[in-house]
Amino acid sequence: MDGKFEIGLERRKATLGEEYVQKALEGADEFTRPFQEAMTAWCWGFGWGDDALDPKTRSLMNLAMIGALGKMTEWETHCRGAIRNGVTSDEIRAAIHVVGIYCGVPQALECFRVAKKVLAETETGTADG
Repeated sequence: MDGKFEIGLERRKATLGEEYVQKALEGADEFTRPFQEAMTAWCWGFGWGDDALDPKTRSLMNLAMIGALGKMTEWETHCRGAIRNGVTSDEIRAAIHVVGIYCGVPQALECFRVAKKVLAETETGTADG
């Protein structure tokens, strides 16, 4: 895939943590492996593989978009990644405000619940990449 998988793997590990990515890839079987490989190449290699936007900006965009979709398991993962990419709690709060404005208060409340959990884990050092 013209190097996109390798680039994607590097970017994915940088954002989500090597342990998280290794677990996802090792947990893939014959049924799910093609998706893991394609997602790593497409999302992380193509989508995150250039330098047009810095990782922090991309993380904030992800928080807004994934929050808008209401995919809270993925939002939690990307909240941890955003912190790894230098996003502050104030910036996470601002992203959640955008979700609330454009997607509704109930969805913002869901994001706040998850963000508080992730931020508390980060403060105590128990966050699991």
